[in-house]
Amino acid sequence: MSNAKNKKLYSIIVVGLMAALVYVGNYFQIKIPNGALVTRIHLGNSMCLLAGLLFGRLKGGLSSGIGAALFDLFDPVYIVSAPYTFFSKFAMGFTAGHIRKHSKNEKSAVIAAAIVGQLVYIVLYLLKTFLGQIMLGEPASVALEMTGVNAITSSINGVLACVIAVPLYFALSAALKKTGIGELITEKEEKKGWLNPLTALLTAFAVVVTAIYSIDLANTKKAEKKQAEKEQAYIQQIDDLKYQLEYLYEQMGVDIPEIPSEEAAE
Repeated sequence: MSNAKNKKLYSIIVVGLMAALVYVGNYFQIKIPNGALVTRIHLGNSMCLLAGLLFGRLKGGLSSGIGAALFDLFDPVYIVSAPYTFFSKFAMGFTAGHIRKHSKNEKSAVIAAAIVGQLVYIVLYLLKTFLGQIMLGEPASVALEMTGVNAITSSINGVLACVIAVPLYFALSAALKKTGIGELITEKEEKKGWLNPLTALLTAFAVVVTAIYSIDLANTKKAEKKQAEKEQAYIQQIDDLKYQLEYLYEQMGVDIPEIPSEEAAE
């Protein structure tokens, strides 16, 4: 890599390529219904970890967040959670990249980075699941039950991601170090260089948009729940009146008159 300009170009290419791999990896999935939620077993997390392991905190975090958020944006089931997905997946790639780049023993660092990165994501994902259900008006017991089911699939995803990402890292890093992007893999990142206006802006955007969507979704859900309760109350009142009329006719010994059909009335 001859100069800083080429390095920036390679960095953009790497982020775009890894984001695409994260996006595609999410399509290799098995969807598992969980009440009002849909949880998945998929290969997207393995690509998030691989991005962080190969290219470090910022490039790995951006690749993970962008690829996963794009998948959510194109799926109606997950579109509302896209901002939080960006944040949580960014955190996974960022954590894996930080541990990998700032450890001396490569082999142990790669394994530890993959495990810790995945654990960070699982905690953030389960926290979102629990708090999301509470905001939608579900009791804590129901929220915990749904979170528990998601914890099982998240654990499977986590093990699968580590098993895939770690061997892939060793296979790809050896080959990629011989190419023009090799310096991006071997370079040591500055310990404080990741905290810049771009990452701060992206994090703030993800948090704010997620909060807005969550509040709007919670209000919509509560309104729908109130409307359903009103409709149920009306149905119950109609059933009670019908029962009272039937009882009254029975006590009076009168047959319930038949309502003439529209055809008979004509």
